[in-house]
Order: sequence, then C-alpha cells, then structure tokens
Amino acid sequence: MIICKVVGHVWATKKEEHLNGQKLMVVRETENGGGTYVAADLVGAGIGELVLVISGSTARMALGGNNTPSDMAIVGIIDNLEMETT
Repeated sequence: MIICKVVGHVWATKKEEHLNGQKLMVVRETENGGGTYVAADLVGAGIGELVLVISGSTARMALGGNNTPSDMAIVGIIDNLEMETT
C-alpha cells in the first residue's frame, strides 16, 4: 500500500466500458519523490485527504476482477497518521 494525498478529479466522458461508473481521482505519493497517479476511488475520498492506495493485480481484484483496466485503487481514507521520524 502507498500513502497518497488526493489532489484532483479526472473526468472522462469516453472510457473503456469496465471503467464506467468508476470515480477517478488524481493522487500524489507523500514519500519517495511524490509520483502522481490516477486511481479508482472505492471509498468516496475527497481532494486534500490522505488515502491508502493499492496497485497492480491487487487493485484489479478490489475493482472486481482482472477485466478492469486499472492498476491503482483508493481503498482507505486515513483519519490519523502517526510516524516516527529518524
């Protein structure tokens, strides 16, 4: 899992049929150089929230199976995060 911040929405009027009904969000990693990705939102996250993101085959399984053409999914909204800094 990756900790990301939701930074935007994606609107796509034409997309592959397995993506119909999926809410797509732009997320940015909070660590490791801050990569930016598009993830299907399974939990109703909003802009500015910290979220848990899964990728690869795990994301496809969460989205309903291997026919879904997505490799990232938001599966949790972080309410509180406590980290030790070194």
